[in-house]
Amino acid sequence: MSSLSLAVRDSSTMLRRNLLHARRYPSLTLNLLLTPIMLLLLFVYVFGDTMSAGIGGGGGPDRSAYIAYLVPGLLLMTIGSTTIGTAVSVSNDMTEGIIARFRTMAIHRPSVLIGHVVGSVLQCVMSVVLVGAVAVAIGFRSTDATVLEWLAAFGLLVLFALALTWIAVGMGLVSPNAEAASNNAIPLIFLPLISSAFVPVDSMPGWFQPIAEYQPFTPAIETLRGLLLGTEIGHNGWLALAWCLGLAVLGYFWSTAKFNNDPK
Repeated sequence: MSSLSLAVRDSSTMLRRNLLHARRYPSLTLNLLLTPIMLLLLFVYVFGDTMSAGIGGGGGPDRSAYIAYLVPGLLLMTIGSTTIGTAVSVSNDMTEGIIARFRTMAIHRPSVLIGHVVGSVLQCVMSVVLVGAVAVAIGFRSTDATVLEWLAAFGLLVLFALALTWIAVGMGLVSPNAEAASNNAIPLIFLPLISSAFVPVDSMPGWFQPIAEYQPFTPAIETLRGLLLGTEIGHNGWLALAWCLGLAVLGYFWSTAKFNNDPK
């Protein structure tokens, strides 16, 4: 077999392994998935009227308008929370000895990481679909988006999932245990909370606005919001693309460099 055929075969095997683990032990993914769903229900049904009145500039509460504003941010937050499971899974593989066993086998070495990454991206897509279904059930609508905008939105979600997954893989590789991996990956959930996911950046205190603006989630949220709702995207589209590509490249080289360092 050619080297490419071997790489594809071994990567497919590792992908099946990770998907089987996710199916047999779904509790971690479900627990992480509950966070964006609970935040969605909390902000819509508890804070929805108050938040929508504030965002609307005093024009009165409009819960449906706030649902539309909220959902794009929570879809990206879903990706962040799902990739925490990837960091934990990679850390488990490193600490439980299976990686050491793989190093002694005649397999395509990068296939181990590729299996984790592809499996995580597929899980992110499924999680986004589930959260999106809950959002539609409580009133979210995207009637102004064209087919091209829907495809662009899907592409952004997949690219963002790929970028955060490579970062999560690196976090898992450098963590001494699963608990540390989970703690190290907390920024993937924390950053959306201080972005434009829940309120516009302009409504935040002046000293806090740079923190919310100069991070990967805010431009991605504004781009996704623009694609789904027809709002202004401006320069956020290019910023979101730059963040995704930059994080993906950084995570890839970080993860592969750490993985290729044989234990002494």
